[in-house]
Amino acid sequence: MGQKSRPVSSSVFSINVSAEGNEEIINEQDDGDSAISELLHQMLIGQERQNELLEEMVESMNAAQRQRSAELGQWKQSNPVLSEKCRKAAEVLSEVQTEFLENLTEEIQYNSESLIDGEFMLNEFVDRFGPRIAHLNGLLQVLSQLSAISPNSLVQED
Repeated sequence: MGQKSRPVSSSVFSINVSAEGNEEIINEQDDGDSAISELLHQMLIGQERQNELLEEMVESMNAAQRQRSAELGQWKQSNPVLSEKCRKAAEVLSEVQTEFLENLTEEIQYNSESLIDGEFMLNEFVDRFGPRIAHLNGLLQVLSQLSAISPNSLVQED
């Protein structure tokens, strides 16, 4: 209620940054304003460096993804029969996963109150279903990646 408002100092300064990196700071106030402009300048340099690092990181991740994709494509070309078996196995496991998820959701609905109220029941539920669903998802992911049809193989078949 009894808040005192601080007078706002009117600072007038401009920052001129050219393409060559020459910088002029014209300050029409005291040293406090030059300190602020220096801090802003340092923040700008820091942000530019962050952007450079992020660009490098994205490029590195893209290169790694391209390499993995190329290696996977080579593996599929070398093992077309196994790749087809992986596709069929992924289809079957997908059906198993669907059935498993149906059982899991029925269990949740049937025991919802005890899962909410009792930590023991929740731990038992997680111990019972958690590792299975995690491993099943991992297997499905591997089989799906090994069996996926690459765009290159679609073009070659035509």
